[in-house]
Amino acid sequence: MNKILWLFAIFLVGAGAIVEAQQPKKIPRIGVLLNTTPVASSQRIEALRRGLRELGYADGININIVYRYADGKTDRLPAIAAELVGLKVDIILAANNNVARSVAALTKTIPIVLLSGSDPIAGGLVASLAQPGRNITGLTNLTFDLGSKRLELLKDIVPKPTRIAVLPSPGGNGQDLQELQAVAPALQLQLHIMEVHISDDLESAFTRAVSARAGALIVTSDPTGIFLNNAQQIINQAAKNRLPAIYPGRRYVELGGLSSYAANELENYRRVATYVDKILKGTKPADLPVEQPKKFEFIINLKAAKQIGLTIPPNVLARADTVIR
Repeated sequence: MNKILWLFAIFLVGAGAIVEAQQPKKIPRIGVLLNTTPVASSQRIEALRRGLRELGYADGININIVYRYADGKTDRLPAIAAELVGLKVDIILAANNNVARSVAALTKTIPIVLLSGSDPIAGGLVASLAQPGRNITGLTNLTFDLGSKRLELLKDIVPKPTRIAVLPSPGGNGQDLQELQAVAPALQLQLHIMEVHISDDLESAFTRAVSARAGALIVTSDPTGIFLNNAQQIINQAAKNRLPAIYPGRRYVELGGLSSYAANELENYRRVATYVDKILKGTKPADLPVEQPKKFEFIINLKAAKQIGLTIPPNVLARADTVIR
């Protein structure tokens, strides 16, 4: 009798193991919340997917990725963030500080990873870069620390103009603009601040800049995504008004802009995959240091220079990381 009970117990254990083995394994779901349009974000998304593939993750096979886009409309972020939180995703990848802030207001438990944050400490998102201390970590591109460098490069590209038009982000915190205003006197430059609230304002803003005798243009960092969503229009207006310009990202130059100086944002998106991997394997966001960019890129588009009749000085070309011919 005892032998029969013993054999029956072994049978139950074995049956349980078979049932457990037959249970489908839960596939992690990753939410991606971007402030731009799908078209404007396509290169970044491909860089993210490439980084995940390098670590063995394939969308629809061992990971599911849910994309949401605010299309440059900041007021949509809270509702879209709430949708992702409601889907109970395992991780939310946030485009920048504004996006992360919208998500953080709704959850203290779902890990939030910055894809390309500006200054997460000043933005109140993390306690420190080394020890974030909350459910937020990721990468920063230090976009609000690069304005003075862009202004210096622009003066080297176009040494004659004394007045520079500045296109400030309508959704920024003003730090980028303040930096430009602080360094301009030392470079013997005056700034013409272009007032832009929506994309429909761009043409009239450029007309006013030319009337004010601006001889070049600097486009500031834009956490809302409005500028990137309207990049082609900005580039076309700069060319139409023959304004040499420097932009806050590589994408603008690839679309026909003259120059850019920024962290390699595509590398940021690829690198985020390492955070996804570590979090899915059990590491808490609070224990993952925020990563800063290791390389900044200066890119020049000679086709754009030719279009406006500009000759780039040889010493400036020699400093460029990439020259588009």
